[in-house]
Amino acid sequence: MKRQMLTFAAVLATLLVSGSAYAQTIKIQANVPFNFVVSGKTMPAGSYLIQSVGAQDGKTLRLSSDDKKEAAVINANSAQSLTPADRTKLVFHRYGDRYFLSQVWRAGENLGHQLPKSPRESEVAMDYPVQTVVLLAEAR
Repeated sequence: MKRQMLTFAAVLATLLVSGSAYAQTIKIQANVPFNFVVSGKTMPAGSYLIQSVGAQDGKTLRLSSDDKKEAAVINANSAQSLTPADRTKLVFHRYGDRYFLSQVWRAGENLGHQLPKSPRESEVAMDYPVQTVVLLAEAR
């Protein structure tokens, strides 16, 4: 009986780990109608592709413009919600007329990506109240 319980626990752990790795692999297309900051870099308004880099943890993302002129690598943390995201979306923090990419979510997933607050965002946050702006995107 003890052996069966250990086997069951091992199989369950394997399923949970493989499910988490899958859930964090993303490829998202979004049209951002405003300039925004990500990883300390200001990106112009336009169409962007966000995708996982590397298959290990899914926490490193690459954001690149469709014309390949703009790109940034993002080291994100895991974000979790009690309910799965209803839509694929990008979440921005807005301070005055400045936007900072904050989160990336894929529809149907309760695991997302949380970007750490940059020193510049923390500085701007002292002068303006934060507003959350949600931009719908398309999973690919």
